[in-house]
Amino acid sequence: MSVHAKVKRITVPEIRARKNGQPIVSLTAYHAHTARYIDPYVDLILVGDSLGMVMYGMETTLGVTLDMMIAHGSAVVRGTERALVVVDMPFGTSEESPQIAFRNAVRVIKETGCTAVKVEGGARTAETIRYLVDRGIPVMAHIGLTPQSTQVMGGFKTQGRTKDEWGAIEEDAKAIIEDLKKGADFAKLAAEWLASRASCVMTNVPGPSATRYFAGKPLRRMIAWVPQSGGIGLGISIFSYAGSVTVGLMVDQGLMPEPEAVIEYI
Repeated sequence: MSVHAKVKRITVPEIRARKNGQPIVSLTAYHAHTARYIDPYVDLILVGDSLGMVMYGMETTLGVTLDMMIAHGSAVVRGTERALVVVDMPFGTSEESPQIAFRNAVRVIKETGCTAVKVEGGARTAETIRYLVDRGIPVMAHIGLTPQSTQVMGGFKTQGRTKDEWGAIEEDAKAIIEDLKKGADFAKLAAEWLASRASCVMTNVPGPSATRYFAGKPLRRMIAWVPQSGGIGLGISIFSYAGSVTVGLMVDQGLMPEPEAVIEYI
């Protein structure tokens, strides 16, 4: 009898935790066979839009479509178990607006099963990158030699070779980092602002309409509770399940010493 242990795929937090530590091994793959061969040895596989030049004989990456990236991204994901897979956002799919970039990125994530997308550009795409990250799309930012900008650069020209070129690349990196910090800081400030001003949080959670079973036994009741922070003294949850409604109450007795008074009114 043989036992096959399921391999756990590497996650974004695991890659991020490598900073200033263990080096990351990353290679490119465009189809399932190559991906399956390198999967045990790498941490990250990039499905780059360079496939247009490598696989299709294009002169640049500008002719690569979203459908092409999804087809090859899906193949790479199917051929892997361990590596985190990143799929390139091709030219024209993220530049018009953050909203359109999100729509296209969601399609890539859903249809390929990949973990993250790659977006070219620095300062000019920082807002779009933050928009995607804020909405749950992991993004690998690409600065330096950006093939999708070859028309502007006048061809494929290596970037960062001279000291004079370092400043612009560093500024691109800083712009992305600072924009991401703005999003994190805003979320933190919003949470602190609400926590310091709200006295009660109420949530209504529609649960399953039919009875659910666990290990062959019916679940007779489910409960829910409201996450609380700061000086919020009262949380009320309303949870429906299998034709019944459960009202849950969570209080901070330091702020509300007599919760029974609230129960009488519910």
